[in-house]
Amino acid sequence: MSELALAIDRYLGELGRENASPHTVRNYASDLEQFRDYFSPPGAETPALISIDAALLREWLTSLYDRKLDPISIRRKLAAVRSFFQFLLREKTVPSNVARVLRTPKAPKRVPIVPTAEQTNTLVDQVGLDKFERPYPERDVALFELLYGCGLRISELVGLNIEDFDLTERWIRVRGKGRKERQVPYGEKASASLQKYLAQRAAKPGERALLVNHRGGRLSDRGAREIVKFYARMISGDAGLHPHSLRHAYATHLLADGADLRAIQELLGHARLATTQKYTQVSLTDLMAVYDKAHPKAGRHR
Repeated sequence: MSELALAIDRYLGELGRENASPHTVRNYASDLEQFRDYFSPPGAETPALISIDAALLREWLTSLYDRKLDPISIRRKLAAVRSFFQFLLREKTVPSNVARVLRTPKAPKRVPIVPTAEQTNTLVDQVGLDKFERPYPERDVALFELLYGCGLRISELVGLNIEDFDLTERWIRVRGKGRKERQVPYGEKASASLQKYLAQRAAKPGERALLVNHRGGRLSDRGAREIVKFYARMISGDAGLHPHSLRHAYATHLLADGADLRAIQELLGHARLATTQKYTQVSLTDLMAVYDKAHPKAGRHR
């Protein structure tokens, strides 16, 4: 095994010990495997880590553009390589993080597609009617109520444990990105669905996870996504609606009803206000659509 391959294995092991999310570890492993393959073509010797300089990395970056990858994918791969070289620097395998000099491609500004409050509430309410003979309807209702009622990321939701809930005061301790914790309140509907689910929760002995699967163990990220996809397809006919759509809806609907942007930032666990501000763009887009459609002087505003 080459020095590069061994170093990547050490780095992925370190990510696991640092409790990085399974999603992050999986993506970084895939990206770094492709990075290793680029520098290990058949019949050629893999370069020593110390010899991989900025010029070689720019050639690798150019190859990503040549493959017509979108900027988001390139940004993620570059982030993985930068983090990998930072690890090598910490263990003194290389003298500097040469990946830091590479220019990050600009990501396209995308306004998230957000279901309306009526559409979202219809979806969540229909889940609660238990029309589809699902095996764990109480769990599924609680899942939707917490996703929309608290604006959680799907990884945060499936990572919740029973002890993270203050059932009396209706607060949740949420572990977000970078293992940062925040306190998130939840409302009466989420509370009612949670109490109903807890009375039916069939977990194996010692299992701390709030949401459990058919084996009584923690519900996986993938399992939760499949649940959302099933109900979205069956109720709204939109299999493209995903858990993050409900997080977008949570923030956008709070903003539309007058919530302060910085309060929304805290609730979502965003490190930067700029990340939260994209929801103002959603609201402005909606307002412009209403204006174009309804105002007699709009003249198809652009």
